[in-house]
Amino acid sequence: MPTILCAGAGHMGRSHALAYHNIPEFDIVGICTRSAGSREKLNEELGGSYALFDDYYQALKETKPDAVSISTYPDTHAPYAIAALEAGCDVFIEKPLAETVEEAQSIVDAAKANKRKLVIGYILRHHPSWQKFIEMSHELGKPLVMRMNLNQQSSGASWETHKNLMSSISPIVDCGVHYVDVMCQMTRSKPVRVSGLGARLSDELPEGKINYGHLQVTFEDGSVGWYEAGWGPMMSETAFFVKDVVGPKGCVTIEAKEAAGEGASADVDAHTKTNTLRRHFSELDAEGNFVKQDAWTLTGDEPDHDELCHREQVFFLNAIQNDEDLSNHMDDAINSMKIVIAADQSFRTGEMVTL
Repeated sequence: MPTILCAGAGHMGRSHALAYHNIPEFDIVGICTRSAGSREKLNEELGGSYALFDDYYQALKETKPDAVSISTYPDTHAPYAIAALEAGCDVFIEKPLAETVEEAQSIVDAAKANKRKLVIGYILRHHPSWQKFIEMSHELGKPLVMRMNLNQQSSGASWETHKNLMSSISPIVDCGVHYVDVMCQMTRSKPVRVSGLGARLSDELPEGKINYGHLQVTFEDGSVGWYEAGWGPMMSETAFFVKDVVGPKGCVTIEAKEAAGEGASADVDAHTKTNTLRRHFSELDAEGNFVKQDAWTLTGDEPDHDELCHREQVFFLNAIQNDEDLSNHMDDAINSMKIVIAADQSFRTGEMVTL
């Protein structure tokens, strides 16, 4: 039974701690956050029996855990993860892996050097409907055109959280790694060029920070993809959720009926739900008419956010207990980081970045 220290008690940290609490094979030995209120609230939700800490390094030293779960802001990811790995702990870490590619690589290098497991929180990899979406994309031929976005109209506490996040990282980096990772799984090809756009839409942001970004990536096989992400009270609720892949043989589109309506862009459960996958076939007959009608695949297994986090932690547990080789998992995380960081660099320099 691996003992685990939970660092961070925000939205993601809470869901991961809930998973550890409900998986018998894990034993939580401590909850560590900068905010006393958040760790006390989480501890109360979990029964009030866990040790609480405000200093991560003290918690790591005192609890001597087998594993650490890191769901803190990205500026702490590299030092926290490396300290845990060098202390002999396996690590689960939320995306993005770090603030920079260099820091991300240093975490992966530390995991390999210390022969520890490192799992990065790419939640969509554990969603059966997204797995099906990627599988169906492989029927479309090459090259692919991938179109994705996730804009969030936020206010109140959500806007405060977004502003805190943007003090260290932009939306295109924080959210983009998910969808760039999906694109890489769809194309199975090497990314070669990236361009990016950005805009500062609020005076409430720290100097030099942006709350809207857009990236375009070209792959070695000729496939192309774009991704868009914006946060804040000014963002539109219209077409905030686009998930579409097109190839010579047709296209597959997520038609997420729950990702619509007032306030839907701020609902994290709606961000992963697919509801229906629409498959369009491009084949024409001699008269130029479509040979096949569009087909809809209903996605019955729609885990909510907490259940997806639970599945991630089952994956983490299996990796520890069965000594799973996570080399590809870690390499994929580095590749997606390279793309989103290149997009941010492209926006700031005005130049396309060759990878």
